[in-house]
Amino acid sequence: MSRVINIDGVGKQRTQLSKAVLIAIRELAAKKQVDDEARDMAAFLALALGKIHETVDESVRAWEKRDYWLKADQFRMQWAWAYASSQKARQAVLLNDWGELAVLIPEIAGKLGTVKLPKSNTVGKPWTGALLELKKQAAKGKGAETR
Repeated sequence: MSRVINIDGVGKQRTQLSKAVLIAIRELAAKKQVDDEARDMAAFLALALGKIHETVDESVRAWEKRDYWLKADQFRMQWAWAYASSQKARQAVLLNDWGELAVLIPEIAGKLGTVKLPKSNTVGKPWTGALLELKKQAAKGKGAETR
């Protein structure tokens, strides 16, 4: 039996989410005022960073099976910022704290500085409806736990 190769793995998902986050940041920076779309973009940042965090453990699982503990720990430390930034962005969006977001967004962009972006937006508008989703998750209590 041949090996099954999953071409849509968590690494690819993490890369796509990273690109979408950077595109949302670029679009958000071009906004002149805070409107519903800007709020959706900010909420999308929080949700996407949470999804990026979720992919990290799945990525290191294979290394841990082979006893590559150091490599797994280094990878976790490399991406640990995603969870913290997700929680900060979540709080700032829910509290409508644009001052905090103004400080957080450049930090996020700096962490994803190595990601190559296309010249034009190729992901569409994945942030549409993100604020509603974030509020639903907050009402359920999901994502409010601390690590």
